[in-house]
This record gives sequence, structure tokens and C-alpha cells, in this order.
Amino acid sequence: MTKLAPRYTNETTGISYTLSADGNYYLPDLTLPDEPEYEIGRFGLMWRHYLKEQRTVLFTNLLTQGKLNAHLYEIDQTAHEQFFRMTEQMAKAEGITEELKARDQMLWVKKMTNIRARVEEVIREELIYS
Repeated sequence: MTKLAPRYTNETTGISYTLSADGNYYLPDLTLPDEPEYEIGRFGLMWRHYLKEQRTVLFTNLLTQGKLNAHLYEIDQTAHEQFFRMTEQMAKAEGITEELKARDQMLWVKKMTNIRARVEEVIREELIYS
């Protein structure tokens, strides 16, 4: 009986293989490409979850190409910019000012919380889950 080598590299493809624990077959030594680390916020994490669950081909392609983190970061940044811009615009349109904040803080908090919830819903529907 001949003993199999625990590792070998295919000369044509350059892919290395390792012998399985039971010694019956070789498994390719595959690794994901290195990609830079980005701090990804809630919108980027929502988008990641959506991609992983609903758009698995795109998720896998981005992951195996080493572009997933950069893509998630870009979506997160875009969503945050849109969130702050829309919040400001809606607050201005509804007359929520610093004067109201000084006069009645609880009313100001209530109105701003309502605006933020509406803006987040718009972003989820138009940017994240579309």
C-alpha cells in the first residue's frame, strides 16, 4: 500500500491541496482575499443581512472578491448621509426648532424621535430592501 502525501500543489492551476483527515480525498486550500477593515454601522449591517439572506449570489461574489466590507461601508455612509439630510429637512419643514427645544424639551424629543423613525423607514425601504 502506498502512502499519500498530506499536501500537494497542482502545477497547472497553482492550487494547493491537503489530504482529508480520513485520508480518502484531497481538499483545496482556499482562503478569502484580504480586504481592509471598515467600521460598519447599522445600515451597513442591515444591508449585509439582506444580501446574505435575499441576494446570496451578490453576497458571495463580493465576499470572494474581497469587496464586501468596502461595499457595506459605502452603503452605510450613503445611508447615514441621507438619514441626517432628510432629518434636517423634515424638522425644518415641520417647524421643529431650537426655540421649541428650549421651550418644551419633551415635545421636541417626541417630534424628533417621530421624524427619525420615519426617515429610517424610508431609508430601509428605498436603499436597504430595494
